[in-house]
Amino acid sequence: MGLAELNRRWQSGQQLIHAHDLSYDVGSQPEGRERPWPMDPIPLVIDEKEWAQIETAVIQRARLLDAMLRDFYGEQRLLHDRQIPPELLFANPHFLRPCHGAVPRNGVYLHSYAADLARSPSGSWWVIADRTQGPSGVAYALENRLVSARTLPTLFNRYQVRPLLPFVEAQRNALLALAAGVRSEARADPRVVLLTAGPQHDTFFEDSFLAGHWGFPLVEGADLAVRDGQVFLKTLAGIEPVDLIVRHMDDSMCDPLELRGESLLGVPGLLQAVRRCTVVIDNALGSGVVETPGQMAFLPGLCQRLLGEDLRMPSVATWWCGQEHARRYVLEHLDELTILPTFPRFSLYQDVPSPLTDAMREELAHRIEAQPEQFVAQERVALSTAPVRTASGFEPRKVLLRVFAAREGESYRVLPGSLTRVSSEETSHFLSIQLGGGSKDTWVLGGMGETPLARTTEVQPPEVSFAPRPSQVNLPSRVVDNLFWLGRYAERVETTVRLVRALLPALSGEDDPRHPVSLEAAIRLLIGLRYLPPETASASLAEQLWLLHRLLSEMIYDRARLFGLGWNLKEMRRVAWNVKERLSLDTWHVLQQIDADFSRRAPADPRARDSAQIGLLDRVIVTLSAFSGLLMENTTRGHGWRFLEVGRRLERTLQMAEILRSGLADAPPDEIESHLQVLLHIADSTITYRTRYLTELRLDLLLELLLSDESNPRSIGFQLLTLVKHVENLPRHDGPEEPSERETAWQALRAVRHSLVANLCWRDDSGFSALDQLIGEIKKAMHTLSDALTLHYLSPVTMSLLRSS
Repeated sequence: MGLAELNRRWQSGQQLIHAHDLSYDVGSQPEGRERPWPMDPIPLVIDEKEWAQIETAVIQRARLLDAMLRDFYGEQRLLHDRQIPPELLFANPHFLRPCHGAVPRNGVYLHSYAADLARSPSGSWWVIADRTQGPSGVAYALENRLVSARTLPTLFNRYQVRPLLPFVEAQRNALLALAAGVRSEARADPRVVLLTAGPQHDTFFEDSFLAGHWGFPLVEGADLAVRDGQVFLKTLAGIEPVDLIVRHMDDSMCDPLELRGESLLGVPGLLQAVRRCTVVIDNALGSGVVETPGQMAFLPGLCQRLLGEDLRMPSVATWWCGQEHARRYVLEHLDELTILPTFPRFSLYQDVPSPLTDAMREELAHRIEAQPEQFVAQERVALSTAPVRTASGFEPRKVLLRVFAAREGESYRVLPGSLTRVSSEETSHFLSIQLGGGSKDTWVLGGMGETPLARTTEVQPPEVSFAPRPSQVNLPSRVVDNLFWLGRYAERVETTVRLVRALLPALSGEDDPRHPVSLEAAIRLLIGLRYLPPETASASLAEQLWLLHRLLSEMIYDRARLFGLGWNLKEMRRVAWNVKERLSLDTWHVLQQIDADFSRRAPADPRARDSAQIGLLDRVIVTLSAFSGLLMENTTRGHGWRFLEVGRRLERTLQMAEILRSGLADAPPDEIESHLQVLLHIADSTITYRTRYLTELRLDLLLELLLSDESNPRSIGFQLLTLVKHVENLPRHDGPEEPSERETAWQALRAVRHSLVANLCWRDDSGFSALDQLIGEIKKAMHTLSDALTLHYLSPVTMSLLRSS
């Protein structure tokens, strides 16, 4: 193919990565911006026979670790028979004493497992690390495959690469079958949730991906509650029992009541429900105890004891310094080994630098002799390499594979591929994505033939004997809250774009017949909105032009301004990220496009910047229209869509009311027409006005169009009528009736309907008093409505806990 052709193909691959918002390390970037997923276009290829050996070894290791967990939290015969030192169990911070005796309902502790594998230049495979606490990476492996298959379709089909998606589907079916057997009564609608550590966690992309693909609600700890020893999901309809929790969170963070008290992520009382077998957790709490590298030295003997088999794939050679003979060997070979803490914490792996100076070697030896049980030594593995694409051509990089297995029936099923990580540089030992490494797709050949470990049976999802429960009332309050604010921020962005676009022509000094706006009208409107100080009205013409130019530029490009586009776009994307699993791919593409438009640096030349701003705002208006259209056409008319619409209509009411008040407050009587032109342009109602009223601009006609006309999608009356319809269809609540969102919405609508346009147009010495009073009532009603919705539906600690499911 050659480098030039590969580079051309890879451009489309990078576009896919951007379109899918494939990212990592969400929380650490400034302004919440994620890091694009680092992927190399050249796949790592493994033949069928070699993969068969890997698959068999990973399945055996998963069975072994599950048996160890069953013993550690049960009879502990391995300790009594001296098969493993007690220091490696009881001193391990991941050994959760409250979990001892809490046997899972099906007796299985390990449902999901991942092994980090390394290959030496000679071809031998070792296990570098075991991952048992909600192992991450499956979603990234699937996305790598999607990009790779579309970038190299001919090669992918020619070599019959084994597909990855059947593994994910089989894992979902196994989870549903497991959940269906939790409760004593026959259940055809098991309730499974995916527990995430939140959008700030570095693998939230994977959480939202799997939740969306599997159709399981993505929940945080605040979305769940334990009542009478059973886990419930807080929804709009009340609380609903949960049968199975797929957790992507560390063991100790899951229950602040009995485990880690300072945790704000978990569910108080969760362990109590586990003891009563009213819920199953994938993986069982406490499974992190087998991740410690200190136990690797004992795995061959444990495999013989528990499974009666030889360990098929060795761990990297490991010495636990708590044993005297191992400690002597380590102290004699410090320069040849990698020293690790026995129980790594906070992603701490390598404990000492290499090579060692004489002083460092002596200090390390003293530390090991003082606390030998706290140290593990491992052989320095010479990793094999694979070719990667670089700016200068192809270069070798060290590779590490993460292979995944999932419980299926009585054994495990292995993903026919892996998340392959590569080092950032040829001499680098860091293969972590967080530390600058990259990733590859892994092609296992032989996709059209029989799999190496063909299975006679497949786990099927439970049969549904009746209509499934409607999902629209099962939304967690956190999801509804984010959808509500997504609607509000989307409307704030659109209103700000229309405002800035309407005022930019005032800077040109030449009247635009399509968008007429005077400098004085623009200044007075911005003063009324409190974007400019009142003294701006008396400033010189040059100073007014300079202040207006600076303000409009900052509203477009400055992300620190609370009323600017940058800040509102950032917040809009934040709440959208929190519910990404509920947004279609097309909808997310639109959000990506808006963010990309405003992420570009502003032109340094002021003249080029001025000309670019109009084009930018015009494009964003079109993109926002596409966003609104996708939400209207592609979203099921459930309560999630309803709250998103409530947020949009409520915010549009507030924005339009404030613009009407500010645009008319200080308008001189002899210049009222220029102010009315600006208001019509901002409300995108100029054509409607001209075709309906074949006369000059009049205040009474404008108020009729933008305030009381319930057929105009931009009028306040239309928004209030739509709000009334939506709140009437919300689930009923049994809490206190004050404040009532239904009464509040009707009150605002009646106020507009009963107002007389002639009275609103009356102007006394203090201005448009009647109009100001009406707008004040509308704004107060909208804030009251927002508070009522938050109280009854949007708060995680909600009164729905008092309602039965």
